[in-house]
Amino acid sequence: MVEVRKRDNESAGSLLRRFNKMLQLSGFLAHARSGRYHKSNLSEYQKKKEALRRIAWQKEMQKLRKLGKIK
Repeated sequence: MVEVRKRDNESAGSLLRRFNKMLQLSGFLAHARSGRYHKSNLSEYQKKKEALRRIAWQKEMQKLRKLGKIK
């Protein structure tokens, strides 16, 4: 994490610019943004569970279509 302290006679704008520059140089923000949409891999058990849930949902939808409850 980046920490910046206000200097004597330093304006808020100057402090903010200095903070932004330190943040950019540290690479902290770039690292946080790079993992923003990262999705961890599922275990084999979770994959099978999800596949079974999907199959059950498809069967239920097919049944409802045959009964004319949905299009």
